[in-house]
Formats: sequence, C-alpha cells, structure tokens
Amino acid sequence: MLSTFFDRLFDSRFWALTLKEINQILRNKQLIFLLIFPPTIQLLIYGAALNPEVQFLKLGIVDYANSQTSRELVAAMTENRIFVPEAYLFSEQELGEEVRQGNITTGLVIPPEFDRRLANGQTAEIQVLVDGVDANTAGIASGYINQIVAQFSQRLDPSPSASMIEPEVVFLYNPGLRSSWFFVPGVLGVVLTLTSSLVSSSTVVREKDTGTLEQLLMTPAAAWEILLAKIVPLFVLLMGDVVLALGVGRLIFNLPFRGNFPIFMLLSALYVSVGIGIGIFLATISKNQRQVVLTSFFINLPLIQTSGAIAPIESMPAFFRYVSLINPLRHYVAISRGFLLKGIGVVELWQNILALGLFAALLLFLSTQQFKRQLG
Repeated sequence: MLSTFFDRLFDSRFWALTLKEINQILRNKQLIFLLIFPPTIQLLIYGAALNPEVQFLKLGIVDYANSQTSRELVAAMTENRIFVPEAYLFSEQELGEEVRQGNITTGLVIPPEFDRRLANGQTAEIQVLVDGVDANTAGIASGYINQIVAQFSQRLDPSPSASMIEPEVVFLYNPGLRSSWFFVPGVLGVVLTLTSSLVSSSTVVREKDTGTLEQLLMTPAAAWEILLAKIVPLFVLLMGDVVLALGVGRLIFNLPFRGNFPIFMLLSALYVSVGIGIGIFLATISKNQRQVVLTSFFINLPLIQTSGAIAPIESMPAFFRYVSLINPLRHYVAISRGFLLKGIGVVELWQNILALGLFAALLLFLSTQQFKRQLG
C-alpha cells in the first residue's frame, strides 16, 4: 500500500513541479547564500552586541510578615515605576511558577520574622527571584533592588554602618546573566521572518519577472499543485535554517535547550508557514522583485520592533504592548525562549501556540486565495 502511494506521488504533476522548483533553487546560488550566510551573521552580531533599556518590570510579592514595615518596603520598590506590582501570592512555590511561566519578571519574598529581627536590631534577610533569561534586564533589576533596599535600610537606621535588610538575589534560568541567551532565541525568530518572507516572495515573483507564470497557466496542473510545489522545497530549506540557528547558538554561545525538541521543531514549522504566507501574499500584490523587497521592509520592520526579540516588551509604550499581541513573531519569540531556556512546553505556552496557529492558518489562506486569483 505504501509503495503504491509513492508510485502515485512520483508519477504525479505535483512531483514534477516540485522537482522543477528544487532544480531552480539549486541553480540559484544567490538564494542558497541568502539561506545560509545572513542568518549566521545576524545571530553572531545580535547575540554579542545588543543591550536594551529596562523599565516597568512585573513584580510578584510573597509577604509572610504582612506588616506596615513590609508594606513600606514594597512601596519603596514600586514607587519609581521600574517595578510594577503584578501579583500578591501566598507561597514561594507559586512565585517560582509565575516566574517560570513568564508572568512576572521579579519576585520578592519577605519572611515572617522580618519585623522581629528589625525590632531586635538584627539584619533581616529578604529573598529576590529574578528571571535571568534577559541577562541585561536581570542585572539592572538586581542593581536597582540593592539600591532601593540600601536606601530603605538607611531610613530605618541612619547610622553609616547599619545594614538592617540584606537582599538575597537568585537569578533563574540564566545564572551567568549571558545577554546572548536572551538575544539568540529572539534573533532566531527575526531570521526566520526575514528569510522566509523574502525567499518565498522572490520565488513566486520570479515567475512574473521571467514570464514563466504564463507557462504555468498553460499546464494541466491545478493552482494548489503549483503553489504547494513552490512551498514544500522552501519549507524544507527554512527548517534547515532553524537547525542551523540552534547549532550556532549551541556551539558559539553555549545556549541550552531545556524543552522538547520535536515539539519545538513542530512549532517552528508553524512559524515558517507564517513567514511563507507573508512572502506569498507580498509576491501576489507586487509587480516585480524590487517592489516586493520594499514592501517586505514595510511589513517586517514593525514585526521585529514590536516582537520583544530585541528589546523587552515591558519597555514599550502601552499602545505598542497591546499592538504586539497581533504580532506572530512575538508569540514565536516567547515560545523559543520558553522551550530553550526555561524548559516549559505546550501547557504553559498554549496561548502563544494558539495565536501562532491562527496566524498561520489566516495568512496561508489569504495568500493561497490571492495566488489563485492571480492565476485566474
């Protein structure tokens, strides 16, 4: 039965069209260069060079003391708006899980003996949990916490040698605070966005430039066969880009991979479909290669800037934070960092996965309909 299926596949019009596309891709040295060299250089540059600013960090609070002094400490940490109180929780386990799922960036634990130790003139320790995935943000947050706690201690006891409160800062998921661990998963999404949209759009628009689109119209193949024959080889090559990026991240930056690899590749395939959908749609509304490149910059740059791949979403104005929810790249970046650095999976990231699936279905549907209309 399986051999019959393959016999029919190899004798079909779809396979003949696919072989044509593969031969065209292999003869196009510029396309092969575009698939390999720019992603590698972008990963190396972004992973080593970028440093964003920090503000509006989400703070989770576990206040076992529940006293006036502990509430004043929380107020001191949040009055400058660098930290924003996001949730009051009842246990350290809940706090750690909120950090793991990315719902909060920083966690504060005030122990029950906080006031008693202060009243006895002893140093009261507090615990601070910082999501270390974004190393730059984590380092700055730690510095701010130490400054705020030191100033609050001085208010309690103004003597120069006094240190009434001692923060114990723990960095989670990136204890070495490597900036590259934050940027490389984000740049993976940027690379897939740029490469998949540009390569797929140039492949389709090339038929217009060379005049072979009219020849395709004369073939007995259906529109879906023509389009699928173009998508499949590109899809395989772009999935190779995912593996290439992961290899660069591992070999050059020692990037960990703590999640489920097959599921991550499946979700990456979903995002590659988003990029291909964008590219085909751009090709169908453009008349030539130059126009499609200019249009892609108009689409891709806002996607990249509002995705959180380069700068934290928390640092953006409120309007752009909400706009980023309709950005498929934002959801893929969250998935990449969750799988690679935190080891979380489908259960924790189901909202991002659902959004990514909806975007993939919508964009592929729109691009397919536009392509059929163009053939018609």
